Amino acid sequence: MVVTAIEKSHLRSDLPDIKPGDTVRVIQKVKEGDKNRLVKFEGLILARKHGHGISGTFTVRKVVDGIGVERIYPIHSPTIEKIEILRRSKVRRAKLYYIRDKAAREVRRKMKSLRFETSVAVPTETAS
Repeated sequence: MVVTAIEKSHLRSDLPDIKPGDTVRVIQKVKEGDKNRLVKFEGLILARKHGHGISGTFTVRKVVDGIGVERIYPIHSPTIEKIEILRRSKVRRAKLYYIRDKAAREVRRKMKSLRFETSVAVPTETAS
């Protein structure tokens, strides 16, 4: 009973309702020495776990230079300044982990085509 009362005091009410499939921009406060700065992380929400309570988290994924980067944020973290929803998508499952494999498959396909283009030797005409 006491624990739930303490948890309720730390819940945030200013955050939007985010779901898997949403493209969001998470703005987080980072303290470096004496200074505070805001860091933006923009990507697709893959999953939302552990409910809507104090221990709830969400996973955001983006691709940087062909490498997938994922971050897991606590929903009610005081370091999250703001969550902006950029786009909503209709998805048919609660966890979008298959997106990882799909993106990796596309990268492998591109690498394969690059390897093929560089390995094919083009015959050059010699002056006889």
